[in-house]
Amino acid sequence: MFELEGYEIQLIPPHDGGRNVVYTCEKAGSDAKILRIAFLPDRNREDFQGELEFVRYLHEHGGSVSNVISSRNGNLLEEITYNNHSFFVCLFEKAKGKMLVENNYQYRDGVPITEYYFNCGKTLGKLHQISKGYHPIHCRYSFFDKFNGEYIDKMIPSSLSLLKEKMVELLDTLNKFDRNQETYGMIHFDFNDGNYSIDFDTGQITVYDFDNSCFGWYMYDLAGLWTHGVGWIQFEPDVIKRKEFMDNYFETILSGYKSETKIDDSVLDQLPLFIKVTLMENIIDSFEVMHNAGEELVCDEELSYLIKCFEDDIPFKGFFHEMYSCEEPFEYKQQNIGFTQNKGPVT
Repeated sequence: MFELEGYEIQLIPPHDGGRNVVYTCEKAGSDAKILRIAFLPDRNREDFQGELEFVRYLHEHGGSVSNVISSRNGNLLEEITYNNHSFFVCLFEKAKGKMLVENNYQYRDGVPITEYYFNCGKTLGKLHQISKGYHPIHCRYSFFDKFNGEYIDKMIPSSLSLLKEKMVELLDTLNKFDRNQETYGMIHFDFNDGNYSIDFDTGQITVYDFDNSCFGWYMYDLAGLWTHGVGWIQFEPDVIKRKEFMDNYFETILSGYKSETKIDDSVLDQLPLFIKVTLMENIIDSFEVMHNAGEELVCDEELSYLIKCFEDDIPFKGFFHEMYSCEEPFEYKQQNIGFTQNKGPVT
């Protein structure tokens, strides 16, 4: 289907919460490719088509993304049925460079790390600017299609009643927000250093893994960049130094972002709220992974930390709060939420 004769095809080791089987495809004299096979029942054909059409649109309009490659039949997506089970298959260009973790979180030799922060913002700003002109053929779901009271009730154990209540309150607040072309559109929804590669010769960032993409607020992706930035300074014991670093880090992110698209100060003022939205997504995702794996629902120290921040309205992921410990970053005493029997995979 994808003209991969002669390619060496190797499985990429899966990660926790991963939903696809992914392979590298390499052949001398040809560009490397990534083959993705989806097999879980959590997405349908329209979901995949919406994702892949968005990736193709971003690429065609100058976005730095791993482009989707059409099959021999001219399709972005192919479906294979085996034993009455559907497998959705697609192929991507392999991004040039490698992930930060593969480079031991060392940036380019002789280049200040602030270039990386700026490029993160610039790359995201370009994607958002292109998204503002996007009109889909196959429409992806929107934020509220997944994040709603019914889904929260399904995912979160009944013993965490305050958490559920706070989440519904947050959704009610978001529901009142304006959804215009400048603030709301197709977003990556998982923009972090695990989902892009860096060309360490040039600093160019190439983004991939759009299978969480949906219609939402552009501020969500920016808030995600803020929350992932804490890793650079998480072991600093001085809260004032942590605060100064994060202010400078995010200001550099925004400089890059604003070089590609505009954003009003009134929207940027919503950063603390959207950081809280990222916490909600992290919490729900943790329980969703446990549900899908058929595991007992438990709260480890990291999940307990997120829940504590959310229930107590502690802003900025608790990073400037007295509860934060640089010896045990983003951990809190484990909560006993009681045994909840899983009812099977979430679809």
